Amino acid sequence: MELSSKLEYALLALIELASNTTKKVPLTLSEITTKQPIPERYLEQVFTSLRRGGLVQSHRGSKGGYVLSREPWEITVLEVVISLEGEQKEKKRSDYCTLEKEAIYKVWQQANSASEKILSRYTLQDLCQMRDERKHNNPMYYI
Repeated sequence: MELSSKLEYALLALIELASNTTKKVPLTLSEITTKQPIPERYLEQVFTSLRRGGLVQSHRGSKGGYVLSREPWEITVLEVVISLEGEQKEKKRSDYCTLEKEAIYKVWQQANSASEKILSRYTLQDLCQMRDERKHNNPMYYI
């Protein structure tokens, strides 16, 4: 499994929404892109998938924008992956399957299973906490 730019942008944007949940105010895409280096037009496409996946809700109007559909600790990284890239489907095996191919498929299945277990352990809240810990451990020095 690879971290695509689409997934990276989605997670960055969702961290911004998760950081904003205490304010209960929707964030616009332009507000998100001022805080994160994400092209706004690309983020529109990403949020369409996130909305369809039930992870964010959109609010229309002058005070509109996006909010998380659930609390940050209830949304796993795996859910984000699935809403953007779909379920990992097992590759269809050819009719002619060798012992070598069987070994490769077995290892690949184990790797996918392990990555899904890890991604399901982490939530948006965990990502926010990791970010905050890094902020506190890396103080800025000004001269």
